[in-house]
Amino acid sequence: MINSDKANIRIGTLVHAQAAAETIRQIIPHGFESFQITFGHHVGQIDLDRMAGELLEMFTATENPPVISALGLYGNPLTDPQTAADWERVLDAAPRFGCTVVGGFTGRLPDLPVPESIPAFTDVFTPLSSRAEDLGVRIAFENCDMHGDWHRGDWNIAHCPRAWELMFAAVPSEAVGLEWEPCHQMVSFVDPLPQLCQWSDRIFHIHGKDAQVMWDVIRREGIRSGNDIVLHRTPGFGDTDWADVFRILSDSGYRGTIDIEGWHDPIYKDALEMTGQVFALNYLKHCRGGPFVPNPA
Repeated sequence: MINSDKANIRIGTLVHAQAAAETIRQIIPHGFESFQITFGHHVGQIDLDRMAGELLEMFTATENPPVISALGLYGNPLTDPQTAADWERVLDAAPRFGCTVVGGFTGRLPDLPVPESIPAFTDVFTPLSSRAEDLGVRIAFENCDMHGDWHRGDWNIAHCPRAWELMFAAVPSEAVGLEWEPCHQMVSFVDPLPQLCQWSDRIFHIHGKDAQVMWDVIRREGIRSGNDIVLHRTPGFGDTDWADVFRILSDSGYRGTIDIEGWHDPIYKDALEMTGQVFALNYLKHCRGGPFVPNPA
């Protein structure tokens, strides 16, 4: 396995907070180099200090120890005061996990166009961005549309560059950026690689999830037939050239992680979930350049 100290970009996976320690303990031997801990809508009764201590103790006893790359909170802080309060909790907790990124949704005012949510977004994330700056932590908004579009939606406005420009103008903090993945752009038929080049300086965390565009279905039936036209895929089974992703990230100076977001692939699911994830892990390591080989003395 590559010594991850020699790699500028680590490759890992997402794990649910409710069973994080036990899950990580079981899958570390597969060679995951990083883990994002995800909390859903709320943190709930989870003792973050205890979790952080347990994980870091586990890593200390591990050869080629992985890292916690990010924490993730995926509720709607513009409409749910508990989610907004939990943003403070996870920002405060991030340094105790040894990480500097918290990912999540911006939130959204339901069924209104994106600009209508900007004032509420500003009210919530201006103080949160200041808190993040004080802690040395960065906020990364996932680029998922959550079945919304420009005109209406329920959860997230950070799904397209036009919205990003509004967000970054409203909260002009260097601690505010993106948690990006190609899949969420491909479902809108966006070519992800030019976008990655353009926005790389605002990308703080990457989810390893790909997509497969069903062009044969689109050509035959269009986009409104009710049939699947874009499948969410585990990396290695979709359309993205991940070697190009690594090239662009390396050229831009990205030194973060790519964490596989599983539980979406229509084939590698259920009993085959970890089979698909470990394939993706090794595939992404291959795209990164393979195992580290020292030069002759």
